[in-house]
Amino acid sequence: MLDMPAEEFEDLVESALATIPDEFVRAIDNVAFFVEDESSAAAADGVELFGLYEGVPLTQRGHWYAGVQPDRITIYRLPILRHCWSRWEVVDQIAKTVVHEVGHYFGISDRRLHELGY
Repeated sequence: MLDMPAEEFEDLVESALATIPDEFVRAIDNVAFFVEDESSAAAADGVELFGLYEGVPLTQRGHWYAGVQPDRITIYRLPILRHCWSRWEVVDQIAKTVVHEVGHYFGISDRRLHELGY
């Protein structure tokens, strides 16, 4: 497993978030971003989760969506580090994971995100 301090990993997540185009950033509302070491839940197919979106996608929000807790996007450090062999791979995987989870916020399905390479 690649070794990377939590602070450095968090900086890479912040850098990945900074690459999201402004028109998408302006549309993101009521979302909190986190970095955690591991997920307490396993993916249905047994694959380690690199990230997780929890909330109500933008496409499903209606007039009732008010006064709710923020949606949550979590990036998981240790599964990404176990999957990658170099810092460059970590940077790439974080970027893909951030886009993937933000995509869920916008209502894009896992299937479509995988088709797009995320």
